[in-house]
Amino acid sequence: MGLEMQHEFSLWAALKPPIDFGAGPLGQRVYAEVIEGEATGARFNARAVGGGGDWLLIAPDGFGRIDVRLQLATDDGAHVYMHYTGLLEMNAAVAEALATGSATAFEDQYFRTTPRVETGDPRYAWMQQSVFLARGRCREGFGVEYEVYRSV
Repeated sequence: MGLEMQHEFSLWAALKPPIDFGAGPLGQRVYAEVIEGEATGARFNARAVGGGGDWLLIAPDGFGRIDVRLQLATDDGAHVYMHYTGLLEMNAAVAEALATGSATAFEDQYFRTTPRVETGDPRYAWMQQSVFLARGRCREGFGVEYEVYRSV
């Protein structure tokens, strides 16, 4: 049996310029607060509400460990909590984007996350019973964009 992935939705988030906490024992901690965002797809359409952010840890191996928490309100009145972790290759293109707010293409770096969803709304129970994998890129003006796929 092969693994099949189906595009489920796209997600973008605008971020405040990152706060750099410097290098600690686990690596360099950087925080970027989500100020707005939106998910669009055939079954899931929502906007970011109530804050959120990425507590990125840049490790000595040249990869950032992503840790994002985000709240979303769907266009039909549900509230969804999303948490995703993943890896971001901290190459020259990403360093430039983090420093200046410029964009990268999906192919410019290894940028993968595994979104998980929580909600009490039965219309979105399918999201809690699915495994998602996303590829990301840096978006112009301090932001990120993801193409989110569901394992079928």
